[in-house]
Amino acid sequence: MPTSPSDPAGRAVRATEPTASASAGQGVSGGGYPVDLAVVGAGPAGLAAAVTAAGLGLRVAVLDAGDRPGGQYYRHPAPGLGAARPEALHHGWAEFATREAVLRAHESAGRITYLPLHHVWTVTPGEGGWTLHAVAGHAPDERAATVTARAVLIATGSYERQLPFPGWTLPGVVGAGGAQAMLKGGLVLPGRRVVVAGSGPLLLAVAGSLAAAGAAVPAVVEAAAYTAYAGRVPVLLRNPGKLVEAAVHGGALARHHVRLLTRHAVTEAHGTGRIEAVTVARLDRDWRPLPGTARRIPCDALAVGHGLVPQLELATGLGCATRPGPDGTVALVLDAEQRTSVPGIWSAGETGGIGGAQLALTEGELAAHSVAAALRPGGPPTPGADGRAGRHLGRLTRRRARLRAFADAMGAAHRPGEGWTGWLRDDAVVCRCEEVPAGRIREAADDLGARDARTVKLLTRAGMGWCQGRMCGPAVAALAGQEPAADRRPFSCPVPLRHLAELPVTDR
Repeated sequence: MPTSPSDPAGRAVRATEPTASASAGQGVSGGGYPVDLAVVGAGPAGLAAAVTAAGLGLRVAVLDAGDRPGGQYYRHPAPGLGAARPEALHHGWAEFATREAVLRAHESAGRITYLPLHHVWTVTPGEGGWTLHAVAGHAPDERAATVTARAVLIATGSYERQLPFPGWTLPGVVGAGGAQAMLKGGLVLPGRRVVVAGSGPLLLAVAGSLAAAGAAVPAVVEAAAYTAYAGRVPVLLRNPGKLVEAAVHGGALARHHVRLLTRHAVTEAHGTGRIEAVTVARLDRDWRPLPGTARRIPCDALAVGHGLVPQLELATGLGCATRPGPDGTVALVLDAEQRTSVPGIWSAGETGGIGGAQLALTEGELAAHSVAAALRPGGPPTPGADGRAGRHLGRLTRRRARLRAFADAMGAAHRPGEGWTGWLRDDAVVCRCEEVPAGRIREAADDLGARDARTVKLLTRAGMGWCQGRMCGPAVAALAGQEPAADRRPFSCPVPLRHLAELPVTDR
């Protein structure tokens, strides 16, 4: 990456040094900011937004917590593993590879500054723009970093939703997405005999990947019933690609003799030093275990997850409005151009509701066009005489509507039922970080009057640990009788105190 004084990318990089001020790079671009657009996250949405914005003439900085572009979806095997065909572990790798090549070309030309290993912990407003504060690098050599930009696009993705059960803290119990990450990033299996359980279409992809890599998968245990899609036939027919994808996953399970158990759940994991078996029970429509239906399945690993949760800490810290989603999670309120409720802040991908990589790519591209129209002097871009730009945006808008409708149908079909807490004994750990059992949370709600997750936290310490409630948040809310809600936090990730001390007084 060039860093000469005359290079805009070099100036943007120097703006990340701890001593740089918000005025670094005066005169480089509009408003005196080193870059026009700062994109947080280099997954499908962030990558699409960055390359599109750069192609439209904007100077872009991409800040990503990972060490390579792609996010969780396009996770790369570690270079030292010598993977000959990483694309074999991914769906849609060619699309990613094309965009990564464009990113590198824009980077070489100085139109994009790509900043890996940058964990953005807050965004603060300035005169006509924004300052992004990040923790850069790995401990113990991590450093404070800042980037200033005229506009910000948040593409922070999502993380797994976990519903606890007795034994879920045993070694060998991993997230369903975590199992896939182990395979994609480390080329390792979580075990040789792996039960895949939870809810959502990710389970089919995970089971197929594990089986193709050599694991025995005795069962995929899906808590929802696929008959829930029956009322959404028009939406399904408008997305034939999704139906083909489901058929491919189903065919993979059939080839590997994987049994699919719908309306079932893992209600307990068993083992001493490591998981040795799981208890699986049939559920009623509200996800309550039916008496007399329990059975044991031997295994040495369990990959479990109940869908994904939008990662909103950075956005809600800015005051961006949220809405309840059909899957029981909370997502950002976005307008037709991917703008949040905070002027100057856009968002794309899973932050606006869980929808998958294709929807994220589409939203990222739409957001980039919106940012370019807002920042370009003289108003929105004028399409060519043949109207190709307008037609392209129309196609993107229609594709987004089609994919979002499918995502909403999928979210509603796999939304956890209220009765799932019935498999939680009082001694079952809910908050792993602070080792808070379900009984203590029930006591706080039933006997001490706690009616929200924050009060439960104050009474029990549930959610006060390292993950700050990411793992236990949905469970704590359910046990407290509360709908999930987005927390508004000043920090979106841990920050060393010395970084706070180095901030200018005006930013503290």
